[in-house]
Amino acid sequence: MHRRPALIVLAFAVLLAMADPAHAATLKLRILETTDVHMNLLDWDYYQDKATTEYGLARTATLIHEARSQSRNSLLFDNGDLLQGNPMGDWVARVKPLAQGQVHPAYKVLQALRYDAGNIGNHEFNYGLPFLRQAIASAAFPLVSANVMLPDGRTHAFTPYVILAREFHDDAGQAHRLKVGVIGFVPPQIMLWDKQHLEGKVVARDILQTARELVPRMREQGAQIVVAIAHSGFERGETVFFAENSVARLAEVAGIDAILFGHSHGEFPGRFFAGHPKVDLARGTINGVPSVMPGRWGDHLGVIDLVLDDSAGNWKVVDSRAEIRPITDRATRKPLVAADPQVAQLVGAEHEGTLAYVRGAVAQTRQPIISYFAQVTDDPSVQLVALAQLDYARRALQGTEFERLPLLSAAAPFKAGGRQGWNYYTDIPAGPVAVRNIADLYIYPNTVKAVRVTGATVREWLEMSAGQFRRVDPAGPAEQPIINEAFRTYNFDTLDGVTYAIDVTQPARYDANGKRTAHEGRRIVDLRHQGQPVRDDQTFIVVTNNYRASGGGTFPGLDGTQIVMDAPDENREALVRYLARERDVDPTADGNWRILPVPGVTLRFTSGAGGIAHLARYPQIRLVKDNGDGSAVYELRH
Repeated sequence: MHRRPALIVLAFAVLLAMADPAHAATLKLRILETTDVHMNLLDWDYYQDKATTEYGLARTATLIHEARSQSRNSLLFDNGDLLQGNPMGDWVARVKPLAQGQVHPAYKVLQALRYDAGNIGNHEFNYGLPFLRQAIASAAFPLVSANVMLPDGRTHAFTPYVILAREFHDDAGQAHRLKVGVIGFVPPQIMLWDKQHLEGKVVARDILQTARELVPRMREQGAQIVVAIAHSGFERGETVFFAENSVARLAEVAGIDAILFGHSHGEFPGRFFAGHPKVDLARGTINGVPSVMPGRWGDHLGVIDLVLDDSAGNWKVVDSRAEIRPITDRATRKPLVAADPQVAQLVGAEHEGTLAYVRGAVAQTRQPIISYFAQVTDDPSVQLVALAQLDYARRALQGTEFERLPLLSAAAPFKAGGRQGWNYYTDIPAGPVAVRNIADLYIYPNTVKAVRVTGATVREWLEMSAGQFRRVDPAGPAEQPIINEAFRTYNFDTLDGVTYAIDVTQPARYDANGKRTAHEGRRIVDLRHQGQPVRDDQTFIVVTNNYRASGGGTFPGLDGTQIVMDAPDENREALVRYLARERDVDPTADGNWRILPVPGVTLRFTSGAGGIAHLARYPQIRLVKDNGDGSAVYELRH
C-alpha cells in the first residue's frame, strides 16, 4: 500500500518524459533512386560496340555503395523503364527468352544491390503482358503499379503498393520499427502506346485520382511515411485528366512525404526546372515535398535525405534535402566513379550473348549512315527506315482494298542528341551493317501500322512535326537558332512519298503537346504528291508505328481509329528484311523536304561534333564552331 504513491510518481515522470520534446527521437533516413535504366546494366554501348563512361548501372552501383556508407538508414528504389531500351533487352525478350523460373538479368543485378522495391514503367509493357509478368515474378523484391487495373476497373493488375516494415536507428543509436509505404504510378497512355498488348486485358486510371484514393488508405493501414514512385514527368501549367506527366500535382496530394520520379529522362533538382512554380531547387522540393529525378540510363543516382521526428507521437518529416549524383563530370567528360565489377560478373553470359547477336551482319552500305543533321535536312538514316516501311506495307497491302491508294511513310530521327547527350547519334560507317546497327537506326520495339487519312490530316501531321523549329524573325538578328530543344526528336516525323517545304518564319500551328495554338499561319508550304498539290479531300495510306498510329505524340487526326494495317512485326524486323533483300544499299536522301531560306538571316543549330567528319556530303551545311565538349554549331546554307 505504501508503494503505490511512489509508483504513481514514477509513472507520471515517464509520461512527462515521453511528452517532452527534448526526449523525442530524431531519425535520419536516406532514400535512393534509379530510373529509366533501359537495360543499360553495364557501361557498354552496344550500338558503337565499345565501353562507355557516360552511363551504366554498373557505375551507378558504386554511387549506391558510397551513399549507403554515409547513412545509417537507407532505402533503395527503382522507378521502371528497366527491362527495355537496348539490344540486351531485346536479346532477353526475343532472342533468348527467359526459361521458366529464370531470373531476369536486370532483376538479378537489382537483387544483388539489395533494392527494397521497384515501380513498373511504361516501356515494361513493350514486350507484352506475359513477358512482363514472368519477368517481375522472378524479382525477389516487390514491384508496384497502382493505376493499372484489370478490365473490370476494380481489381489491380499488379500490386498497387507495399508497406515495408524496417528497423532504423535514431541519432542516439536507439532502434525503431518504421512502416514505409511505397506506391507506384505509370502514364495511363500505355493504353495507346502498347494498345496491341494491353487492349481488353488491362485498363489504366488517372495518376492523381489513384493517388488521392490510395494514399489515405495506406495511412489507415499503418504507413508512417509514404514514398510515391511516379514514372511520370514534371508538367508546367494545368494538369489535364489522364495526364502523362503529373508530378507537380502529385506533390499536392496530402500524405505523400517524398516523390521519386522519372520517365522524361530529366534531372531534378537541376537548372532546367528553375522558375517552375512551387519549386525550391536549393532544397530539391516541389510544393515542399522532397523530390528527385536522376536522369536516365544510370547516369545519376537520386538521393533524398529526410529528417524524421516523433515528438508529436508519430513520425513526421521535419527537414529534407534532395540531390542527384552523377557518374561522370560533364564539363571534363571524365568518370567520377569506377564500375562495380559485381555487375559484369552477374550478367556476363547475357552480355556475351548480346554481343554475338548484335555483331551479326545483314547487309552492306556504300556510304556512312548518320543522323547528325536529321533535324534540319532530309536524312539517310531516317529515309532508310521510311523505305523499309514502304516496302513492308506494299507487300502487306497487296490484294486489299487499299492496294491502289497512294502510300506514304512516316519516320523520325530517334537518335539526335538533345537530352540524351552529344554522342547520341546514329553513326554507322560504310561497310557491313550488323544487327547492332539496325537497333541503332530504330531503337524502339514498335510494330508496323498503317493508317488511312485525308490530305488535310497529312498537312496537319506535318504542321505538328514542324513545331520542332523555333520561329525565325526576318527582321531580327543576323544569326538565329532554329531548333526548339524542348521538342522530342521522335515526334519530328518526316513523310516520304510527298514533297514539301517548311517556312520557319511562321509561328507553330501546334505546341509540343499537340495542342492547337492561336496562330492561323502555316509552316508547311508547297505540299505535293507526284508533282500535284495535295488536296484536303485526297485519301492516303501512311505507314508508321503503333505509337504514332494509336495517338502517341497527340498528333492531330490520329487516335487509333484510322488503322487499316495492324501488323504484328516490329519496324526493326521490317528494316532487317529490307536490308537483307537489298544486300547492298546506298543511303542517299532524296531531298523531298527542305527548310526555306530566310533572306538576311543565317539559320544555326547545334549538333554532335561527330558530324564534322561528314560535311563533305552536306554542301548545304557549314561548320561555325566546334565547342570542344562533343557538340558543334552549324549553319544552313542556301
